[in-house]
Amino acid sequence: MRSDAVKTGTQQAPHRSLFNALGMTKEEMDRPLVGIVSSYNEIVPGHMNLDKITQAVKLGVAMAGGTPVMFPAIAVCDGIAMGHVGMKYSLVTRDLIADSTEAMAMAHQFDALVMIPNCDKNVPGLLMAAARLNVPTVFVSGGPMLAGHLNGHKTSLSSMFEAVGAYAAGKLDEDGLTECEMKTCPTCGSCSGMYTANSMNCLTEVLGMGLKGNGTIPAVYSERIRLAKHAGMQVMEMYRKNIRPRDIMTKEAILNALTVDMALGCSTNSMLHLPAIAHEIGMDFDISFANEISAKTPNLCHLAPAGPTYMEDLNEAGGVYAVMNELNKKGLLHTECMTVTGKTVGENIKDCVNLNPEVIRPIDNPYSQTGGLAVLKGNLAPDGGVVKRSAVVEEMMVHEGPARVFDCEEDAIAAIKGGKIVEGDVVVIRYEGPKGGPGMREMLNPTSAIAGMGLGSSVALITDGRFSGASRGASIGHVSPEAAVGGPIALVEEGDIISINIPELKLEIKVSDEEMQARKAKWQPREPKVTTGYLARYAAMVTSGNRGAILEVPKAK
Repeated sequence: MRSDAVKTGTQQAPHRSLFNALGMTKEEMDRPLVGIVSSYNEIVPGHMNLDKITQAVKLGVAMAGGTPVMFPAIAVCDGIAMGHVGMKYSLVTRDLIADSTEAMAMAHQFDALVMIPNCDKNVPGLLMAAARLNVPTVFVSGGPMLAGHLNGHKTSLSSMFEAVGAYAAGKLDEDGLTECEMKTCPTCGSCSGMYTANSMNCLTEVLGMGLKGNGTIPAVYSERIRLAKHAGMQVMEMYRKNIRPRDIMTKEAILNALTVDMALGCSTNSMLHLPAIAHEIGMDFDISFANEISAKTPNLCHLAPAGPTYMEDLNEAGGVYAVMNELNKKGLLHTECMTVTGKTVGENIKDCVNLNPEVIRPIDNPYSQTGGLAVLKGNLAPDGGVVKRSAVVEEMMVHEGPARVFDCEEDAIAAIKGGKIVEGDVVVIRYEGPKGGPGMREMLNPTSAIAGMGLGSSVALITDGRFSGASRGASIGHVSPEAAVGGPIALVEEGDIISINIPELKLEIKVSDEEMQARKAKWQPREPKVTTGYLARYAAMVTSGNRGAILEVPKAK
């Protein structure tokens, strides 16, 4: 056993004395040590139930012959961090989670791991750690929140942000806003739409690192507890069969995840996290893969905020495996990939039928013949910008308008709520990238303000920051190179005409090459916004290409 390094032999007598101090028996020390990485805390609604999930996992591990040992991972609630300096810390925690989990697992020489994440950054962070460590690992998330109910309609967190915009526009009174507050987020769990957390939990299932239902079984269902017990049992099977994360998270598995991403209409943040996970297995992920896969992958789901269905509806319709089975009817998946079940993707999905064609469109009747995400390129984004195409209204698929330029999110929101943005405008928010932010803040507040003001079908938004899965409309994020490194977005001037053509995958500024070169010659780098602490160290270490804020670490060998 790997854990013999801390348990067995004369030299390990001091180590055993410390295990004794933990109250661990000889019988427990004779078994494989299984690290249970729990993201439980009392500040994130998606994580407040993870103590119960953790206990269920530990029971499953013990039932199957292992010794479970819990240690924590941090997690930030993006909703609570939104709209202030805290959002600068959200994305950066992904790498902090990966690094700290790697440190704990290596220091204590666990034989296997069960990862228990739920929200935006700790899911990809723990997937990155799993790829680095490459010991048998199973994931089980805390599950999605049930949708809220308001005036006969289901709601989710994005509805709440848009309600704030509606209140600012005088379209909703204070009593209406309070009612939204009380009814929008009714249970624990990751927010109920196809936002980043649920996107990544579903894609964990696709990657083969989680059991069936990992992404969709609601947090409050007892079925989630049973799933956790089975995850604990299954990691022991993986240990005995020596099935490891890099046997599962292969290039083909990453491409499967990107394919299902297109069918589900996942968050644009998957274009940050899938490349980061691929980076850990040594795969060079060019986000242009997205367009190649999108061109042949139909969009089968319109989950909130793109449509009226929610994660609980996807679960009842057959879940992620049912979506995968639809895609497989056209041979769009690599079905030979290994998974944590000990079976291949093809074996896992073969009997999983679509139980509701209104939630999961059949492969021959999709919402669109192309996928939910698109990467746009042009002289404004030479390395690309990402849009959630499935959430863009038809009239904004092609748009041209004057730039309204802001150097931070706060200034843009003030202008939007102050009525200074009008139909046809293209709001440009820059210096919000990985280095320039620093931290690459999520721009849900500006997009929600635009929607709340009734401008969602007439105003576009472009940023070198990032967008949530909750964003809708012509919102193009992750524009690269970012302003802080002199990318073209730094050279945009007030009133420049910007052209967006999503069907043709183009993002252009109507300024001559000569003029852009002249502006570039005059451009001066800005002083860093943060000079001390973790954010400053992070900004100094990241690369700022379309892979997102990936720390400059060597690829896996």
